[in-house]
Amino acid sequence: MKNLTTFSLLLTITALLTAAAAATGETPWIQTFCQGNKATTKLHFYIHDIRAGPNATLFNVANASITATSPTAFGRVNVFDDRVTVAPDLGSEEVARAQGTTTSMDLNVQAYSMNLNFFLTSGALKGSTVTVIGRNQFADEKRELSVVGGAGAFRNARGYAITSSYSYEEVNNYSVLEYTIYVTTPRRCSYIDRS
Repeated sequence: MKNLTTFSLLLTITALLTAAAAATGETPWIQTFCQGNKATTKLHFYIHDIRAGPNATLFNVANASITATSPTAFGRVNVFDDRVTVAPDLGSEEVARAQGTTTSMDLNVQAYSMNLNFFLTSGALKGSTVTVIGRNQFADEKRELSVVGGAGAFRNARGYAITSSYSYEEVNNYSVLEYTIYVTTPRRCSYIDRS
């Protein structure tokens, strides 16, 4: 019951801060809430996944013997180093890099095993990382992945990430993915970061 009350309080604080930010025209991409010996940080941003052209950020590095004939590209392994921004526009402020691998791992539906590291390049927690893994079934409107750790301010992190496809340009083979991540760490803090 105590955890449910704490979670409800965090959601209320998040809603209040988001409403206040909307009223001032600012949208915070990172917010940290402290309670006792735990800190919960909410990250909200957009990944730019460019799969073709001179500015590509995702590359195919391996295929299985059946990848070319599989309807789900089974066995395809990609590596990526994507720009992460505060808004869906590619020209908006970069706050992190999304780096990792995806592996097509389902014979029947398009689903990838994700190994994703968010390396923060801006804000009070610059230099910290959040590690996200899990099954990402791209046809689903919203997908949930697990936060399994991190480094720096996110050492011993646990939590979850919600992702969705924000947009896709077929001509340029360019996707924008929206991520909201809730990360809990066992640390005391004396600030709320609204950067």
